[in-house]
Amino acid sequence: MTTAYADNSLSIGRTPLVRLNRVTDGAGATVLAKIEGRNPAYSVKCRIGAAMIWDAEKKGLLGPGKEIVEPTSGNTGIALAFVAAARGISITLTMPETMSIERRKLLLAYGAKLVLTEGAKGMAGAVAKAEEIAASDPSRYVLLQQFKNPANPAIHESTTGPEIWEDTNGGIDILVAGIGTGGTITGVSRFIKNAKGRKIVSVAVEPAASPLLTQKRAGEPLKPGAHKIQGIGANFIPEVLDLSLIDAVEQVTNEEAVDYARRLAKEEGILAGISCGAATAVAVRVAKRPENAGRTIVVILPDSGERYLSSILFEGLFDASGAPVGA
Repeated sequence: MTTAYADNSLSIGRTPLVRLNRVTDGAGATVLAKIEGRNPAYSVKCRIGAAMIWDAEKKGLLGPGKEIVEPTSGNTGIALAFVAAARGISITLTMPETMSIERRKLLLAYGAKLVLTEGAKGMAGAVAKAEEIAASDPSRYVLLQQFKNPANPAIHESTTGPEIWEDTNGGIDILVAGIGTGGTITGVSRFIKNAKGRKIVSVAVEPAASPLLTQKRAGEPLKPGAHKIQGIGANFIPEVLDLSLIDAVEQVTNEEAVDYARRLAKEEGILAGISCGAATAVAVRVAKRPENAGRTIVVILPDSGERYLSSILFEGLFDASGAPVGA
């Protein structure tokens, strides 16, 4: 009997959980990193890309003459593009022009059509453009709506959560995850808190420059701001994010995110993206608090660092030709 997958979209998940040993120096808690960059298109979004397309296929929404349209900050678009290619589906993606050039190239490499939107409008601008395209020909375009689609958190509840539970032998105490769509923290928390009944602390990570969750929890007006942590801080609160499952919100600066992403590569051998650095910065911060000594923290590292080579993450390390600075 063959163990081969019928197509590449079916190969998502089962990503490794790896202990962080050096960036956590001085911490009393153990920090385990869920390395989602090991998915087939190298990010956590592979899970929701596959899940949303499978769901749309089951509902009869996709077929001959149909085309997916979706807003993305990059990773979801790349995930959807790889699944669409694997299953023979056309796709158009809208993305803020501020996202890294590597992301654009990857989308085009998978055969997707790409529409860039005004960077200052953030993900809200990309969402509006996708909705405009979908409305222009409803019989053709299918809008999957990652920020609203229940299939998003559901795939994390059925895969990511159980993987973490199994790999920690049910010993997870604290979950740390950046908030993009909110699907990861929602799905994983639902599984561990509700299905398994373990009272973990779920910590949401957001940009200090755009602290919407902090403002929401404080009952303050929402004031989104520009930031450089690609993949989190969408400048609005997504519908799929279940705020009742969030126990704490931690903010992180651009500088902290970049510093910890670089440290992950140099000190742990994990080449990770900027939002991974943001989540790690918070995980280490939480791990060093005295009340968390002896606890086990799982931090979600959403993607790999290769798609950030032209971004601030590697700024100053090499010049435009790719030569090391100072060589």
